Amino acid sequence: MPTWSNFNLQNSASPLMEQIIFFHDHTLIILIMITILVGYLMFILFFNKFINRFLLEGQMIELIWTIIPAITLIFIALPSLRLLYLLDELNNPLITLKSIGHQWYWSYEYSDFNNIEFDSYMIQYNKNTPENFRLLDVDNRIILPMNNQIRIMVTATDVIHSWTIPSLGVKVDANPGRLNQTSFFINRPGIFFGQCSEICGANHSFMPIMIESISIKNFINWINNYS
Repeated sequence: MPTWSNFNLQNSASPLMEQIIFFHDHTLIILIMITILVGYLMFILFFNKFINRFLLEGQMIELIWTIIPAITLIFIALPSLRLLYLLDELNNPLITLKSIGHQWYWSYEYSDFNNIEFDSYMIQYNKNTPENFRLLDVDNRIILPMNNQIRIMVTATDVIHSWTIPSLGVKVDANPGRLNQTSFFINRPGIFFGQCSEICGANHSFMPIMIESISIKNFINWINNYS
C-alpha cells in the first residue's frame, strides 16, 4: 500500500506489475533525455546571436528531426504492445473469482467451491485498533492462494465501477450488463489494497478492495471451514 511521501509506484506483487514498472522506467528515461535535449537547444537558441537572413529551407535538418522522433516512438510502442498482450493473456487459471460492484460495496463469488458468496463493506476506522487501515479495511477480505494463476470476472449492478489493485497491476472496469475478465498471479503472501477508480459517484472512494494472499494449504483449509 502507498505510504507517506512515496512518489514511486507501489512495490509489485505480481510478474505483470513488474513488467509495468519496467516499462514505466523505460519510457521515463526516454522522456528525460528528450526534455534535456530540447531544454538545452532552447537555452542555446535564446542566448546566441547567430542569424541567417537568407535561409529559406533546410531539407536535411527537417529530415533528421522527422526521422529521430519516429524512431523514438518505435522504442516506446514495441514494449507497450508487448505489455498489452501480456496483460490480456489468460494462462489456465486455477481459480475463478467473480466480483460484482454495487453502490457502495463489492460482492464476491467463488463459483468453483460450492458457490461461496459474500459482500465486502468498508469498516469504520477506530483509532484504538491501529491494525485497521482508514478507508481501506473491509469486513470480508478476498482470500486467494499465492503462486497460482487467478482469473477474475467483473461486472456491476448499477453504475460503472472499476476493480483496481495497483500492486498487482490489475484494473478492470465493471460495467452493468457486461462481464469483463482478466487474470493475475500473486507471487508473495501479504495483504493488498485497492479502490474503485472510476467516477461512479460521490462515494466511489469508499468501496475499498482488500486481498489476503496465503499459501495453497491455508487456502484449502479456509475453503473447507467456510463451507
